[in-house]
Amino acid sequence: MSDVTAAPAGQRVFVDKQTPRAYQALTGTAEAVRAAAAEAGLDRALVELVNLRVSQINGCAFCLNVHTRAALRAGETAQRLGVLPAWRDTELFTPRERAALALAEATARPADRPLQEEAYGAARQALTDDEISAVIWVAITINAFNRVSILSRHPVRGTPER
Repeated sequence: MSDVTAAPAGQRVFVDKQTPRAYQALTGTAEAVRAAAAEAGLDRALVELVNLRVSQINGCAFCLNVHTRAALRAGETAQRLGVLPAWRDTELFTPRERAALALAEATARPADRPLQEEAYGAARQALTDDEISAVIWVAITINAFNRVSILSRHPVRGTPER
Protein backbone atom coordinates (compact mmCIF):
# COMPACT_ATOMS: atom_id res chain seq x y z
CA MET A 1 0.00 0.00 0.00
CA SER A 2 1.24 3.48 -0.90
CA ASP A 3 1.51 6.58 1.27
CA VAL A 4 0.63 8.73 -1.74
CA THR A 5 -2.08 11.28 -1.07
CA ALA A 6 -4.22 11.36 -4.17
CA ALA A 7 -6.26 14.29 -5.40
CA PRO A 8 -10.00 13.64 -5.49
CA ALA A 9 -11.21 11.93 -8.65
CA GLY A 10 -11.43 14.40 -11.50
CA GLN A 11 -9.19 16.95 -9.78
CA ARG A 12 -5.73 17.46 -11.22
CA VAL A 13 -2.54 17.52 -9.22
CA PHE A 14 -0.88 20.93 -9.37
CA VAL A 15 2.55 19.58 -10.26
CA ASP A 16 4.20 22.90 -9.41
CA LYS A 17 2.89 22.62 -5.85
CA GLN A 18 3.37 18.86 -5.58
CA THR A 19 7.02 19.01 -6.62
CA PRO A 20 8.13 22.53 -5.68
CA ARG A 21 11.88 22.00 -6.11
CA ALA A 22 11.42 21.03 -9.75
CA TYR A 23 9.15 24.03 -10.29
CA GLN A 24 11.66 26.34 -8.58
CA ALA A 25 14.33 25.02 -10.95
CA LEU A 26 12.06 25.81 -13.91
CA THR A 27 11.43 29.29 -12.52
CA GLY A 28 15.19 29.75 -12.14
CA THR A 29 15.65 28.71 -15.76
CA ALA A 30 13.03 31.26 -16.81
CA GLU A 31 14.89 34.00 -14.92
CA ALA A 32 18.16 33.05 -16.64
CA VAL A 33 16.41 33.01 -20.02
CA ARG A 34 14.86 36.46 -19.42
CA ALA A 35 18.31 37.80 -18.57
CA ALA A 36 19.85 36.18 -21.67
CA ALA A 37 17.08 37.62 -23.85
CA ALA A 38 17.70 41.11 -22.47
CA GLU A 39 21.48 40.71 -22.93
CA ALA A 40 20.88 39.61 -26.53
CA GLY A 41 18.87 42.77 -27.16
CA LEU A 42 15.36 41.32 -27.22
CA ASP A 43 12.92 43.76 -25.67
CA ARG A 44 10.29 42.58 -23.23
CA ALA A 45 7.44 43.08 -25.73
CA LEU A 46 9.06 40.69 -28.22
CA VAL A 47 9.70 38.13 -25.48
CA GLU A 48 6.02 38.33 -24.56
CA LEU A 49 4.96 37.89 -28.20
CA VAL A 50 6.99 34.68 -28.27
CA ASN A 51 5.45 33.55 -24.97
CA LEU A 52 1.97 34.26 -26.30
CA ARG A 53 2.42 32.63 -29.69
CA VAL A 54 3.77 29.41 -28.18
CA SER A 55 0.99 29.43 -25.56
CA GLN A 56 -1.59 29.87 -28.33
CA ILE A 57 -0.20 26.88 -30.21
CA ASN A 58 -0.23 24.78 -27.05
CA GLY A 59 -3.66 26.01 -25.95
CA CYS A 60 -2.57 27.10 -22.49
CA ALA A 61 -5.27 29.40 -21.12
CA PHE A 62 -3.38 30.13 -17.90
CA CYS A 63 -0.19 31.24 -19.69
CA LEU A 64 -2.19 33.21 -22.26
CA ASN A 65 -3.85 35.09 -19.43
CA VAL A 66 -0.55 35.84 -17.67
CA HIS A 67 1.41 36.80 -20.78
CA THR A 68 -1.32 38.92 -22.38
CA ARG A 69 -1.22 41.17 -19.34
CA ALA A 70 2.59 41.15 -19.37
CA ALA A 71 2.63 42.07 -23.08
CA LEU A 72 0.28 44.98 -22.50
CA ARG A 73 2.48 46.18 -19.62
CA ALA A 74 5.48 45.93 -21.97
CA GLY A 75 3.78 48.28 -24.43
CA GLU A 76 2.17 45.81 -26.83
CA THR A 77 -1.05 46.96 -28.47
CA ALA A 78 -4.42 45.24 -28.29
CA GLN A 79 -4.53 45.21 -32.10
CA ARG A 80 -1.28 43.28 -32.48
CA LEU A 81 -2.23 40.88 -29.70
CA GLY A 82 -5.59 40.31 -31.34
CA VAL A 83 -4.08 39.34 -34.69
CA LEU A 84 -1.11 37.41 -33.31
CA PRO A 85 -2.51 33.99 -34.35
CA ALA A 86 -2.56 35.30 -37.94
CA TRP A 87 0.65 37.35 -37.79
CA ARG A 88 1.76 36.09 -41.23
CA ASP A 89 -1.33 37.68 -42.80
CA THR A 90 -0.66 41.19 -41.49
CA GLU A 91 1.89 43.92 -41.97
CA LEU A 92 1.86 44.77 -38.27
CA PHE A 93 5.06 42.91 -37.35
CA THR A 94 8.62 43.85 -38.26
CA PRO A 95 10.91 41.41 -40.10
CA ARG A 96 12.75 40.81 -36.81
CA GLU A 97 9.49 40.05 -34.97
CA ARG A 98 8.31 37.82 -37.83
CA ALA A 99 11.56 35.86 -37.69
CA ALA A 100 11.23 35.44 -33.92
CA LEU A 101 7.59 34.33 -34.20
CA ALA A 102 8.43 31.79 -36.91
CA LEU A 103 11.25 30.43 -34.78
CA ALA A 104 8.95 30.25 -31.76
CA GLU A 105 6.38 28.29 -33.77
CA ALA A 106 9.07 25.91 -35.01
CA THR A 107 10.23 25.37 -31.43
CA ALA A 108 6.66 24.60 -30.36
CA ARG A 109 6.32 22.10 -33.22
CA PRO A 110 9.72 20.36 -33.32
CA ALA A 111 8.50 17.42 -35.41
CA ASP A 112 7.66 19.74 -38.34
CA ARG A 113 11.07 19.75 -40.05
CA PRO A 114 10.07 21.89 -43.06
CA LEU A 115 8.66 24.56 -40.71
CA GLN A 116 11.86 24.36 -38.67
CA GLU A 117 14.10 24.82 -41.71
CA GLU A 118 12.04 27.72 -43.07
CA ALA A 119 11.95 29.44 -39.69
CA TYR A 120 15.65 29.01 -39.10
CA GLY A 121 16.43 30.42 -42.55
CA ALA A 122 14.32 33.50 -41.83
CA ALA A 123 15.92 33.87 -38.40
CA ARG A 124 19.41 33.83 -39.92
CA GLN A 125 18.41 36.80 -42.10
CA ALA A 126 16.91 38.94 -39.33
CA LEU A 127 18.43 37.91 -35.98
CA THR A 128 21.89 37.58 -34.50
CA ASP A 129 23.12 34.27 -33.14
CA ASP A 130 22.51 35.55 -29.60
CA GLU A 131 18.96 36.58 -30.52
CA ILE A 132 18.24 33.22 -32.19
CA SER A 133 19.45 31.39 -29.12
CA ALA A 134 17.43 33.63 -26.79
CA VAL A 135 14.22 33.23 -28.83
CA ILE A 136 14.61 29.45 -28.83
CA TRP A 137 15.22 29.44 -25.07
CA VAL A 138 12.18 31.66 -24.45
CA ALA A 139 10.07 29.27 -26.55
CA ILE A 140 11.48 26.18 -24.81
CA THR A 141 10.81 27.68 -21.39
CA ILE A 142 7.23 28.75 -22.10
CA ASN A 143 6.59 25.30 -23.61
CA ALA A 144 7.57 23.80 -20.26
CA PHE A 145 5.36 26.22 -18.32
CA ASN A 146 2.49 25.49 -20.73
CA ARG A 147 2.73 21.81 -19.93
CA VAL A 148 2.80 22.44 -16.19
CA SER A 149 -0.32 24.61 -16.39
CA ILE A 150 -2.22 22.49 -18.92
CA LEU A 151 -1.62 19.21 -17.11
CA SER A 152 -2.35 20.80 -13.73
CA ARG A 153 -5.40 22.61 -15.15
CA HIS A 154 -4.39 25.85 -13.51
CA PRO A 155 -7.54 27.97 -13.36
CA VAL A 156 -7.97 31.29 -15.08
CA ARG A 157 -10.01 33.52 -12.83
CA GLY A 158 -11.89 36.61 -13.89
CA THR A 159 -10.60 40.05 -13.08
CA PRO A 160 -12.57 43.25 -12.57
CA GLU A 161 -10.62 44.95 -15.42
CA ARG A 162 -12.42 45.82 -18.61
